[in-house]
Amino acid sequence: MPFSPEIIAFCCRHCAYAAADLAGSLRIQYPPNVKVVEIPCTGRLDIVEVLHAFEHGADGVMVAG
Repeated sequence: MPFSPEIIAFCCRHCAYAAADLAGSLRIQYPPNVKVVEIPCTGRLDIVEVLHAFEHGADGVMVAG
């Protein structure tokens, strides 16, 4: 079975999350192993939250603003 990394995407509410939401509205699909997490602002993302994602099994983290 090929490796399929589990990716957590922390997305800014006003920019990247809005784009991900629009993609869903347009029925554009992204891989099911990418989990989008809405955050108020990428500037407020704490390193502890990123480490928490890795502790819970994420293979990678993406921060999008």
